[in-house]
Amino acid sequence: MKIEGNTVLITGGGTGIGFALADALVKAGNEVIICGRRESVLKEAKQKLPQLHIKVCDVSVERQRKALVSWISSNFLNFNMLINNAGIQRMIDFTSGESNRYTDEDEIDINLKAPVRLCELFVPLLMKQKQAAIVNVSSGLGFCPIAVMPVYCATKAAMHSFTVSVRHQLRKTSVKVFEIIPPIVDTDLDKGGRDERQQEERGIPPSEVAVTAMKGLAKDEYEIAVGEAEGLKMGALKNPDELFQHMNQW
Repeated sequence: MKIEGNTVLITGGGTGIGFALADALVKAGNEVIICGRRESVLKEAKQKLPQLHIKVCDVSVERQRKALVSWISSNFLNFNMLINNAGIQRMIDFTSGESNRYTDEDEIDINLKAPVRLCELFVPLLMKQKQAAIVNVSSGLGFCPIAVMPVYCATKAAMHSFTVSVRHQLRKTSVKVFEIIPPIVDTDLDKGGRDERQQEERGIPPSEVAVTAMKGLAKDEYEIAVGEAEGLKMGALKNPDELFQHMNQW
């Protein structure tokens, strides 16, 4: 996959891995659009990286997803890369009852349903391009879960499975389907949870994920496991029970 001259949409692109990818793609010579729920975050990202196009969109809401697709198709005729990055992570204790499970944000809607629907909606546009890509950001925790975050881990496991299937379906088209598999990354995704678990490991910087992702895209590596995520992938195949016990010691 060429990593320059593309027109790219990154969901959840205002912070963390999404912004790191946006920064790397802009510097490589791509036109980059980021979307997210909070306009203030998007504006702050654009101040840091003025070349960005920004669009407020809650990808968990169907009408906003459709409006996003319409806006992209009308304003970016060369759009050829979708990066499904938006996600949330929650500690959920199922022994505490249903009231503990969800707040105003639903991990299933944001982490899984949204990228599935965005793929459905954008594939017809992507297939019109000579070269196009879908890039789904999953997680090493999709291969070996941390039990205190059961829904998050399940959505990432589902994202891996979904990506494998869509890659197969689109294999005879112009659309390549990639998966970025990060390890623990030092973002706001789970900072409160790490503090509560007294977890010393804060993770790698988002820029490291972006560097590895760019190299993987350029080499057509369809599963781009970053750092320790490669070990989780392999460990889940070789000895899943032992790895699970190691990952869930607290």
